[in-house]
Amino acid sequence: MGIMSERLRGVVGQLAIRPGDRVLEIGCGQGVAATMVCQLLSTGTLTAIDRSVRMVEAATRRNAPYVASGKAEFLIASLEDVNLGDRRFDLVFAVRVGLFHRDPARARALVEPWLAPGARVRSFFDVPV
Repeated sequence: MGIMSERLRGVVGQLAIRPGDRVLEIGCGQGVAATMVCQLLSTGTLTAIDRSVRMVEAATRRNAPYVASGKAEFLIASLEDVNLGDRRFDLVFAVRVGLFHRDPARARALVEPWLAPGARVRSFFDVPV
């Protein structure tokens, strides 16, 4: 496991994921955290978005079994443009997504429409070591 994977394990540990959570990851990169999240879900699901086609392709490959089973989906989109329809999430998280760091109020406003009652929104910028 690389240093980044260890850091992401620390992040995922802080998310307090429940087995039935509907999770939205913003800026999924290569899908390393997504794999860790999926391992903790039983009835829950993960939706992950990233602006980079390359990253979404890598994340989809890395998490192919979860995608095939319907537990995970990876979408090419930015937070500003994504259309998640009527989906609602219990947990939204972002790791090293500039908007959450620069303008947390705007980031929160952008995710607000998809939050289920009692949803948690967590953002990590300086990733815990």
